[in-house]
Amino acid sequence: MSSTSMQGFSEVAKQALLQPQESLLKLKQKKQELVIAIPKETSFQEKRIAITPSSVEVLVNNGHEVHVEAGAGEGARFSDKKYSDAGAQIIYDRKTLFQSDVLMKVAPPSMAEIELMKPGQTLISALNVSSLKVETVKALVAKKITALGYEYMKDDDGSYMVVRSMSEIVGNTAILIAAEYLSNSKHGKGMMFGGVTGIPSTEVVILGAGTVGEFAARAALSLGCEVKVFDDSLYRLRRLQGNLNQRVFTSVIQPKVLLKALKTCDVAIGAIRAKNGSVPCVVNAEMVGQMPADSVIIDVSIDQGGCFETSHVTNHDVPVFMKNNVIHYCVPNIASRVARTASYALTNIFTPILLDLGDHGGIKNLLWSRPGVRHGVYIYQGHLTNKYMAEHFNIPFKDLDLLVAAQV
Repeated sequence: MSSTSMQGFSEVAKQALLQPQESLLKLKQKKQELVIAIPKETSFQEKRIAITPSSVEVLVNNGHEVHVEAGAGEGARFSDKKYSDAGAQIIYDRKTLFQSDVLMKVAPPSMAEIELMKPGQTLISALNVSSLKVETVKALVAKKITALGYEYMKDDDGSYMVVRSMSEIVGNTAILIAAEYLSNSKHGKGMMFGGVTGIPSTEVVILGAGTVGEFAARAALSLGCEVKVFDDSLYRLRRLQGNLNQRVFTSVIQPKVLLKALKTCDVAIGAIRAKNGSVPCVVNAEMVGQMPADSVIIDVSIDQGGCFETSHVTNHDVPVFMKNNVIHYCVPNIASRVARTASYALTNIFTPILLDLGDHGGIKNLLWSRPGVRHGVYIYQGHLTNKYMAEHFNIPFKDLDLLVAAQV
């Protein structure tokens, strides 16, 4: 069809006319009824769950089966009865549970869990490239699994939907943690977070102007704090100013300016993220030593190495330590501290994807129609499709777009 004869058609109609008619016929697959499994997380202190009872009800009403391992929702305070009442089947045999069409997890799969998975299964979970081992990748490839890392799935606006959602939660929660450790109940300096009339406001320094930094700043400002934000990107600093819709102190990361802010602050939050998996250490031990006694550091970036030289990984059981007279909170998985809220955030993202997966008649049709979801795929039917991982682990790489197009 010529370009002249296509005048008057919408963009969607034009795209449809340009596609091979065989592809269009195959896209019209009838709905597939899925068996979706939700195992109990075995990762250390992981309390979130991917699907809540309210979402189970939606999936079941749309013709899907949902199998939930007994006790899977306990960490987020969702009982087996809640899942059963919503229409889920409570499974006590872990081997039986893993024989599903789709496996929904929060943490990456362990080798023991991969052993239980059936060939050709679809896995949706975290990827965590920084801690990924070649044995895990090879085991998933050998079973011809289609694996999606949810932290790489994109929304319609191009943002990483799960990362942004969890970052919003972590940014807000970091401020609540700081308020807790400034109080007498946690042996802090006995300050009320924010301040009241006639008393100077709490001073908060935030390193990083991404989503975590933005929502930490929002929470701190709403409580009446004086906030200073540092980042190495002017673009992110301008965006933060615009999103907050008010003027706050912002600065590029310059040691002298940063040290001046740290010398008087009550709370310092490290929220710098790095693309290469490791954040720069922007606050050395000497700078920490010049912070006020009993001030609080919340190093959100600790899962990527941390941006304070004095930081080291802690956990929810023993979350803090004292170094250079400063309280350090360095728990990598802050979202699990508010597991119920985080689980609701995850289920709001995953439920529409699972519904689309069934409506499109399977994973290959879903990937064809939703590029944002396709961006999260790192293994497709046993083929490694993530170029970075292929080069890192020296495993053959195949282009996902070509694989999907060849099957449509």
